[in-house]
Amino acid sequence: MVPGVEGGVTVHQPSGEQLSIFDAAMRYAQEKVPLIVIAGEEYGTGSARDWAAKGTRLLGVRAVIANSFERIHRSNLVGMGVLPFQLPPATDAASLHLDGSEQYELTGLDDHAKPAQRLTLTIHRKDGTREFVALTLRIDTPAEFEYARRGGILPHVLDGLAAA
Repeated sequence: MVPGVEGGVTVHQPSGEQLSIFDAAMRYAQEKVPLIVIAGEEYGTGSARDWAAKGTRLLGVRAVIANSFERIHRSNLVGMGVLPFQLPPATDAASLHLDGSEQYELTGLDDHAKPAQRLTLTIHRKDGTREFVALTLRIDTPAEFEYARRGGILPHVLDGLAAA
């Protein structure tokens, strides 16, 4: 969200420093700031499938909030421990008037989550106002819930091996 700039560039908050997405992600990791991606339609279309989800996770992204997801990429995100959430129809970054300075809070997720569960995204703006957006959790199967609870497929498998 850098006006007039295309490519892998972002602005670190709250410093305002313009950085590559990778450098910003590494700084947020040092600052222990969990990351989300806010995306548009068919998030993940044309991606390298599993590598795109791996890269997302390695950058420290914990959730993707999108208008819709490419089917396999959504599943790969869950397998990497990244939670997919879907925005309501006709809602996007532009309609929410996002400028990149906001802080976000997800509420309503617990150990009793179920497919298509509604959660709330609270958008905290710099001016102190808040906006609430209903999201739909896009974890669609019981197996995906187990992967999500454990942080992805690999931790799930390792937990199983350790218990054996």
